[in-house]
Amino acid sequence: MPEERPTMPPVRLRTDAELARDALAAPLLARAVRLARWAEQGKPVASGGALPEGELREATELLELAGDEDGSLCAAQAWQLAVDTGLVEIEEPTGADGDGDGAGADAGGESTAEDEFSAVATSGEELRLITEGGPRDVLDIWLDGFEMVLADAAAPDLSDIAAQIGESGELDLDALDWNPEEEAEFLDGVLGNLYLLTALDEEAATAPVPLPALAASMIVPEDMDEPTDDILEEVSEAMVRLDDQFRLLAPTGLVDYQPVDEALIQEVDGEGRIQEPGTAQELEDEDVSRYGMVRLTPLGVYAVRARMLEAGIDAPAVGDLADKGADILLDALPGHPEPAAQAEAEQWLARRTPEEAARELLAAARGDDEDAPLRRLTCQQTLSLAGTEAEPALREVLDDRHLGGLARVWLAEHGVAGVPEPSEEMVFWLTVDTLAAQLASEGDSAELRDLVRGLVDQSGSFFDSAWRVDHPATADVLEAMGRLHPDKKAAKEARKAAFKARSRA
Repeated sequence: MPEERPTMPPVRLRTDAELARDALAAPLLARAVRLARWAEQGKPVASGGALPEGELREATELLELAGDEDGSLCAAQAWQLAVDTGLVEIEEPTGADGDGDGAGADAGGESTAEDEFSAVATSGEELRLITEGGPRDVLDIWLDGFEMVLADAAAPDLSDIAAQIGESGELDLDALDWNPEEEAEFLDGVLGNLYLLTALDEEAATAPVPLPALAASMIVPEDMDEPTDDILEEVSEAMVRLDDQFRLLAPTGLVDYQPVDEALIQEVDGEGRIQEPGTAQELEDEDVSRYGMVRLTPLGVYAVRARMLEAGIDAPAVGDLADKGADILLDALPGHPEPAAQAEAEQWLARRTPEEAARELLAAARGDDEDAPLRRLTCQQTLSLAGTEAEPALREVLDDRHLGGLARVWLAEHGVAGVPEPSEEMVFWLTVDTLAAQLASEGDSAELRDLVRGLVDQSGSFFDSAWRVDHPATADVLEAMGRLHPDKKAAKEARKAAFKARSRA
C-alpha cells in the first residue's frame, strides 16, 4: 500500500494580489528592487556580483540606511538577494571563467587590481516581471528569495565556519557541531508549529507566540511533567539560535518578530545563553515579551504551505473544495476547524444556486454506512448557510427515511409554512442519527453529556421507544447514553435498551 501523506488542517490564504503586495512591501525585497533599478545603467562589481566599497556605500545611502549600525550589512543582503533572484544580472568579463586569452591577468597569471571589479551588474529580466508581471510572478520571485534566506538562517555563523576550516581548506563539520540536515529540519519544524497554530485557531494566531514556548514545543518531550536542567539548557540554546534566525527572516516578511532583549543574553563558555524565564505565573506580559515574540504573517503562511506541498505534505487551503462534489465536501468538513469549515462551505455554495447545491448535498448525505450520520449532520450545517431558494429541494425529501427529519428542521428554521408534522418514528430516528454524528465528531464530550441528559429529562419513556429505532447505530448510541448520563437509574435503563437493540438486530 502507498504510504499515507501527512495532512495539515486547512488555512485561509489571502488572494494572490494581496500576498504580492505584502511581498513587495517586505523590507528585503523592497530594497532589492530599489537596488536593481539603481543598477539599470550598469554598476562595476567583483566576479560573482559583490559590490565594491564605494558602490556599497552609495547603495546604503540610496536605501536610507547610512545612519544605521548595520546599514551596510542590510544593503549588502538586499544586493545579494537581487543577484540571487535575477533582479540583477552579472556580466562576467571575458576570460573570467578560464576561457579566452586571459586578459586582465599579469604575466604570472595573477589577477590585477584593475581586474578585481571588472564584472558589470545590470537590471535583470525578473525586474521587468516585478513591474509588468502578475501577482504570481511577484510571489515566485519572493519565494526564491525567501528560500535563499531560509538556507542562510539554517547555516552556522561565518566566524564559526572560518575557525573550523583546516589547513587543507576543508570544513570540519564534526568540530563545528553542526548537522546541516538536522538544523534545516529543526527550523522547518519550528515554522511548521507556527503554521499549525495558525491553521487550528485563526484568532489565537493573530497574537505572537513567546519564544520560550516555541522552543520548548520542539525540545521538551510531551510526557515530561517537569523539564530537567539539561532540557532547560537545550531550550535556552534553541532560543538563542532561533533569535538569530528570526532576526534574519523577519525582513523577508515571513514573520513578525520582536527580538530577545539583549540584556537577557549571557555568555557561558563562549556561547550565548538566555536567562531562564521562570514560570508563567512569575512573569508579567511585558516580561514575557522580553524573551522574544514571533508570529507567522499571512505571507509566511503562504510560504510555509508552499514548502509543505513541495515536501509531499497534504496542506489544504480554504477554497480547495469549491469545485469538488458534495460527497467530498461532506467527508472533509468535519476535520476542519470551525471557522475554516464555514468559509469552505460558503465558497462551495457560492459556485452553485441554492437549489442545486441543496439537491447535491442531500443526495450525498444518504446512506446507512458508519460515516453517514456525520455526513448528514455536516449536510444540515452546510444547508443552514443556503438561502431560502433551496426550499424546493428540501420539500422533495420530506418523506425520505434518511433526510425527512433534517429537511423539516431546515424548513422550520427558515419559517416555511405548510410543513407536515413528522411521525414519532422519524423523530426518534433523527435523534439517534444526530447523537451518532455527535459521537463520531466529538466522542464523549461534555456537550454530548448535556444533550443526553436533556433528552432523557424531557421524555421519561425515551428508552422504551428508542431501542426499537431501525437505525444501524441505535445500540451504540444507547450504550453511549448509558456511559454519559449522570443518573445511575437512567444509565442502567440506557444499557438495558442497548441490549434489547442488539438482540433485535
